[in-house]
Amino acid sequence: MRLAAAALAAAIAVLPTFGASADGITISHAIAEFGEPKHGPDFAHLDYANPDAPKGGRVTIGAGGSFDTLNSLPLGGEWPRSIGLLYDTLMVEPQDELSVYYGLIAESVEYPDDRSWIVFNLRPEARFHDGTPITAEDVAWTLEMIQAHARPFLKSFYEDVTSIQVQGEHRIRIDVSTLDVMKPLVRLAAMTVWPRHWWTSEGRDITRSTIEPPMGSGPYRLTRVEPGRDLVYERVEDYWAADLPVRRGFYNFDRIAYNYYRDRDIQFEAFKAQEYDFRREFTSRNWATGYEFDAAEDGLLKREQFPTVNFSGLQGFFMNTRRAPFDDIRVREAMQYLYPFEWVNANIMFGLYKRTESWFPNSPYGASGLPEGRELEILERFRGRLPQEIFTEPFQLPTNNEPNVNRSNLRAAIALMREAGWEIRDGRMVNAATGEPLSFEILLRSSGLEPHTQPLVRNLERVGIDSSIRVVDSAQYQRRYQDRDFDMISFAYTFFPPPGTEMRSRFGSEAADVNGSANLIGISDPVIDELIEIVVRAPDLESKQAASRALDRVMMRGHYAVPHWNNDTAWIAYWDRFGFPENHPTYDFGLPNTIAFQPSWWIDPEKDMMLTEAR
Repeated sequence: MRLAAAALAAAIAVLPTFGASADGITISHAIAEFGEPKHGPDFAHLDYANPDAPKGGRVTIGAGGSFDTLNSLPLGGEWPRSIGLLYDTLMVEPQDELSVYYGLIAESVEYPDDRSWIVFNLRPEARFHDGTPITAEDVAWTLEMIQAHARPFLKSFYEDVTSIQVQGEHRIRIDVSTLDVMKPLVRLAAMTVWPRHWWTSEGRDITRSTIEPPMGSGPYRLTRVEPGRDLVYERVEDYWAADLPVRRGFYNFDRIAYNYYRDRDIQFEAFKAQEYDFRREFTSRNWATGYEFDAAEDGLLKREQFPTVNFSGLQGFFMNTRRAPFDDIRVREAMQYLYPFEWVNANIMFGLYKRTESWFPNSPYGASGLPEGRELEILERFRGRLPQEIFTEPFQLPTNNEPNVNRSNLRAAIALMREAGWEIRDGRMVNAATGEPLSFEILLRSSGLEPHTQPLVRNLERVGIDSSIRVVDSAQYQRRYQDRDFDMISFAYTFFPPPGTEMRSRFGSEAADVNGSANLIGISDPVIDELIEIVVRAPDLESKQAASRALDRVMMRGHYAVPHWNNDTAWIAYWDRFGFPENHPTYDFGLPNTIAFQPSWWIDPEKDMMLTEAR
């Protein structure tokens, strides 16, 4: 098949709206953060869906880690990302447009020129799985629960909400504090709606973990739950939204099963044994050498690679700035000199990755070269409060092509440690004032990263620093990063383009000491706070990109993480039993993986039979 990512800057058609009144109130079937949606109110289906796709069959997806709750609201517990299959949202973001939403539960929206509020007009036919109508009261209750009880990062998406007004059974108005920007309204459009009547009956408590399959309104319901092992979703035959344009051609499988694996190697072997059907490959060793078996060579298992526009954030060894010694930027910078990425890439990852040097890699929001244009104008406001190098030197991480870093990098690391008050005595790095030796732990959630981490440990030892690797299970890992109980941790940030209010929870000072917030590192910098607000309030896409690049540049100079690697090519593998539309979504693969849940593939009976016979 042909998998190709459409150009990000594809031309879009003029939006026909339901109408705009003389008092400056826009009424529309869709909402876009920037520009205009490409589909008018009478569109039949999304471009990458086949409205005549056959229904039926079962697909199995392999998932890493575990889960111990089905409630994604509160902090604590590990919930399955596939839970989104149960629920409908107010509006739907297609996977071929960026930050554009079309009506699902909400039939239309209304908002004023200053973007100070939004009204959602709900479809009267929208209902939960038990037949109960979805009402404005459900929307209001959901938002109130998020504001009062949600984990900090989820709460941050809606922190601009100032009031909620139920104006009728199917009409709700929500006011926001940030004016003249669409981001808060777009975030609200993406909100999942939970059934108030179900959660408030029979002693249920939405603020606590539960493994009881929750009531939903979406295309699937849960029929099997084995905590930490597997989940089975069954297609809802009388799904209320099945014939809406945003749903036609999607959710074609009768059943979707998720099998959980704690060990990456076991998970891969299970895929080769056809225990599950689709795999997004992230392990370079597997991609380079692991698919050399008969089924792949005979074409029963397909492999594809293609340029990806799936945005990802920075992955790396994150340092806890709330603790010594990583509260000192000189120590954090010294760590950069001690990681031999180039050697790791060539000898462990088959040279398939490139070094990450941005918090927003592979996107127009990441900085490169020297600042210029609008980005430079923004940074000039902070000249004197920023390192001069930001204006004069492009950011570049040290290079190391040998397992033991070269002497110049070793000397640079030792010099930075000396400036920070550390010195080598009898082969150990100690505090110059107290003589206390320096040691810390590197926390991992998978043993698969140990080969990539050991070179850092060896080079830390060369400068007298005692470091150790600790691998824990996914539940303990989650508890420790939520409680900030770590020195250095291997972690990966997701990235929701375009950046918005969630940046406050990720990098803002107010979130630094809030357990469970996305500010894992403990960043507390007034300049970063001010830059975040410039990003949030950017009036147009060009301004937002410039402000994001300025923020990125300042963040990278803070040396909060030793960056890992990224891949601008997506690797996927699947057993050849599927049919799929000719057009594929720009930002996903069309299968219900852990990134998005708009599956447009289906089971091809002929291929399925051939695969079964061959097996």
